Amino acid sequence: MPSTTAPDPFGERLTAATVRICDAITAVSASNPVVVIDGRSGAGKSSLAARVARAWPLSTPVQLVALDSLYPGWGGLERGAEIARENVLRPHGRGLIGIWRRWDWELGEHAEAHAVDPALGLIVEGCGALTPASAALADVTVWVDGPSASRRQRALERDGDGFRSHWDMWAAQEDAHIGRHEPQRHAHVSVLTP
Repeated sequence: MPSTTAPDPFGERLTAATVRICDAITAVSASNPVVVIDGRSGAGKSSLAARVARAWPLSTPVQLVALDSLYPGWGGLERGAEIARENVLRPHGRGLIGIWRRWDWELGEHAEAHAVDPALGLIVEGCGALTPASAALADVTVWVDGPSASRRQRALERDGDGFRSHWDMWAAQEDAHIGRHEPQRHAHVSVLTP
């Protein structure tokens, strides 16, 4: 009987990438590996990070920290990446508990604090996450990108009109990050979504 399910090239690409990343995690041979996933808005990095977290190949749990929870507002891409590096990745690499505070987008201020256990695996995901400094603190690094029109459509469908007026400013911050840090050059795994 023929399948009536429509093809999902985006989902298929993320599924294949999840397998590659999980294989790389297993190859690290550590109980608390660190995965850093970076990419442009709408490319699929949050979806990929969630898939990797669900498919985590180790018996110990994994923690997922999304930079969307760290950016201090629409102009805060670089600052959010610094917070992730200094408050999450560095402590984790030193065997210390990391502490980060969630950014409340509605109120425009910091909210509750969260702890990161250094004994557990860690996924840090978001644009700006992969730099030479963060790559040195990670076991597996990932760059996710895709065509601008597809990315924009996915991002605006996800975030709606709240993102529409900030798209150009955010894209300029992404461009600055890519120009300064060349995250794609530091990626063990590169994913191009349709």
